[in-house]
Amino acid sequence: MTAHESAFASAKADFNRRTLLKSLGIGVVGIAGIPLLAACTGGSEPAASGSSSKSLTFGSSASDAVPKNAYQAVTDAFTKKEGVTVSTNVVPHNDFQNKINSYLQGSPDDAFTWFAGYRMRYYADKGLVAPIDDVWEKIGANYSDAMKKASTGDDGKMYFVPNYNYPWGFFYRKSLWAEKGYAVPKTFDELTALATKMKADGIIPIEFADKDGWPAMGTFDYINMRLNGYQFHLDLCAHKESWDQKKVTDVFETWKALLPFQNPNALGMTWQDSAQSLGAKKSGMYLLGSFVTQQFTDPAVLDDVDFFPFPEIAMEGTDAVEAPIDGLMLSKKGGTNQAAKDFLAYMGTAEGQAVYAAVDASNIPAAKGSDLSKFTPLNKKCADTIANAKSISQFFDRDALPAMANNVMIPALQSFIKDGSVDVKNLESQAKALYAAQ
Repeated sequence: MTAHESAFASAKADFNRRTLLKSLGIGVVGIAGIPLLAACTGGSEPAASGSSSKSLTFGSSASDAVPKNAYQAVTDAFTKKEGVTVSTNVVPHNDFQNKINSYLQGSPDDAFTWFAGYRMRYYADKGLVAPIDDVWEKIGANYSDAMKKASTGDDGKMYFVPNYNYPWGFFYRKSLWAEKGYAVPKTFDELTALATKMKADGIIPIEFADKDGWPAMGTFDYINMRLNGYQFHLDLCAHKESWDQKKVTDVFETWKALLPFQNPNALGMTWQDSAQSLGAKKSGMYLLGSFVTQQFTDPAVLDDVDFFPFPEIAMEGTDAVEAPIDGLMLSKKGGTNQAAKDFLAYMGTAEGQAVYAAVDASNIPAAKGSDLSKFTPLNKKCADTIANAKSISQFFDRDALPAMANNVMIPALQSFIKDGSVDVKNLESQAKALYAAQ
């Protein structure tokens, strides 16, 4: 999730949401075999690599410049080390994410970027990806038990190689805060009081962007975990808890206190737009993942960025942190290609992740033994935040059913941002139908 393009911006995108809902809710309906990822970006169908041991294709959603260049450095290093040719198919992030179901049923690349959590397990359960237990026999010692658990399917087999993760929190410019005399808030009341002062100072208190639909989920997740706890977050995502109950209503009621302080143009802005606003000191703080720093190319600006966890509200203090894990998987076709397995094995080493991190320093390498000596103070704070967390969530659109996240939650949150209204009974009705269809 570290690089995103605008989605749902046209009738075609609306159609794709409907087809995704159908395919996820009631099975494959006439779209298997259509290479939508290639088609939607004007590219060509990826070339099949078969069982070749000297080449592989790699589908990457890392479409922003920094992560794109980082993965290019990785594939170059792998080619130099192993003599294997890697053909990379870069697709805008949201296109990749929203069409992954059709992609995996069509002509997928051998290896592809994806996420840990429910969204990994879902496609493993559907038999659309290849198990990689043999890869984990080589790299297992490089990962913590938590990382191994996040990479395991419901059948107990391994499907995912973590590359990095990154915490979500409020990012801000230290010099602006020093100039204005702002202090890091420890509680939600202190957060709203700070936002009130920022607004009086003529800046946007809370930078916010939700044109692409997914960023607002971070705010929902944090308020939900701070009010109701980490386990409730998991149970709600799994629909073990209902949406039409007071606990969920309280999340939205609490969020309403922040709406007057969030960027009023949020629904027309991408996260990259809002990052620029933060960098220019037009806004006071921005709740996003640490990948926000990818947008700060001026070293002076980057050195001036700091962050703090979402303040406590009721439960758990700040023990729960949103820190999604990104990494790589193999398609069914890729599972027959030893070169693709070798590529994932390389990505699961401190060496491979160091190559990536040397270009994209906004994230925390997942493998043990990674060189942290060059970490900036911000990197170290991010790493410590993750290491000291009692619970780590994977972000709503990764912990929940894909159709629930894309087809229900995105429009519901965008409507809430627009006018502060939400129909939790409707959310529950749609959730019942979607989860019952699994």
